[in-house]
Amino acid sequence: MTQPSPPPHAVVIGGSMAGLLAAAVLAEHMTVTIIDADVLPDSPAVRRGLPQARHVHLLWSGGARAIEEILPGITGAWTAAGALRRSLPTDLVTLTAQGWLPRYEEMQFTVSCSRDLLDSVVRARVTALPGVSTLQRSRVRALEGTAARVTGVRVDTPGEEGLLVTADLVVDASGRGSRARTWLQELGAGGIRRAEVDSGLVYATRIFEAPAGAHAAGFPIVNVQADARVPVPGRTATLVPIENGQWQATLSGTRGGQPTADPDAFIPFAKGLRSPMVGELLEGRKPLTDVAVTQGTANRRLYFEKADLPDGFFAVGDSVATFNPLYGQGMTVAAQGLLAVRALLRAKGIDRPSFGREAQRALAPQVATAWELATSQDIRYPGATGVKPKPGAGVLGAYVTRLMAGATTEQALTAALLKVMTMNSAPTHWFRPSVVWHVLRATGRGAPEAPTLTAAERAAAGLDPADRPC
Repeated sequence: MTQPSPPPHAVVIGGSMAGLLAAAVLAEHMTVTIIDADVLPDSPAVRRGLPQARHVHLLWSGGARAIEEILPGITGAWTAAGALRRSLPTDLVTLTAQGWLPRYEEMQFTVSCSRDLLDSVVRARVTALPGVSTLQRSRVRALEGTAARVTGVRVDTPGEEGLLVTADLVVDASGRGSRARTWLQELGAGGIRRAEVDSGLVYATRIFEAPAGAHAAGFPIVNVQADARVPVPGRTATLVPIENGQWQATLSGTRGGQPTADPDAFIPFAKGLRSPMVGELLEGRKPLTDVAVTQGTANRRLYFEKADLPDGFFAVGDSVATFNPLYGQGMTVAAQGLLAVRALLRAKGIDRPSFGREAQRALAPQVATAWELATSQDIRYPGATGVKPKPGAGVLGAYVTRLMAGATTEQALTAALLKVMTMNSAPTHWFRPSVVWHVLRATGRGAPEAPTLTAAERAAAGLDPADRPC
């Protein structure tokens, strides 16, 4: 009697969000081994391989919806674990480059919690899927195969160096430090173009104990943005209520205006921005952590989709493109791209040599959109290096500036702004006739002149309800 062929096998390099979602998508069609250098914790916990988890992570509704499609019920699992679902702009107090946004009824939403909690809930779901296994405390040293076909990986594990793990498909989700470009070159597959835009951004985060009544009051996210039109370093501050009655605060500054690890300078930095609101909210609060600082936050993109990749390979997440973390694009880009890969798999299956290249091309539109949004702003800051704006960018920028100014007074434009910011639509949405009509009519007159905290929220934060600084 003929034995049935074993199912195809995939190796996913990296057990962070992009890798976990890739494993979930592939598990519908094949067995999957996730390889990670860390021990993957069973609960929300710090991982050495994910240092950026110390900073604010807002999962926009575009990303939450994509992950919900891949893992039905995950949003409820996040909130059950302590995450907060926040309405936008209802639960958002934000000073944009053009002014304070009004707090209308819900148009979009965000999931607010620590990155450790986000990953933990997803990790529990994915590693419990049939056919998914993990190889932990293991580091991939090379791809196995030729320039025509990847057939597996060589892995250093606690028990064996250079272990061969064969695979019909290898997905690189190892993140910003990915060595995939080098590995492919070692197989003879070169020509992978790279682009970079670096504003010199540094960001610093500290967690504080929130005031006792803040959670009950549904305290909003508070954000003070930079204005890229002004030729000074771009500095921002964001305060996000997260699980366990805590406030997570992240400061950032581009080249020449960066925050430091000095705990005594944290609140003064926040108070020195275009609005002192975040600094004033943090003043007197008990810090629960030291100041965590991250550098090396350049926007970087590898054009895998334009290269002659070997069969049996594609890359996803930060391995393909990293973005200025202030825009909150990374997890959403990965999730939306993997939805496109899932659609490809369901339509055409896995059993064809070109699948890896097709998957890479399917991911590219989401990456390209986020890249344009991030780099068009970052290249404007003093000392920024990298790809210069395309011809005509000035006219486009003037239109977007007018739209954002209109969003401070026109509900339809607030909705249009948030629809793109939360990655539910591409920026082409801003050029629909109905949006253009509102942009042309917008004046910006009547915008809020001060932070839009309510008297109850100010009281819950320990501020004078009658004092409304700008």
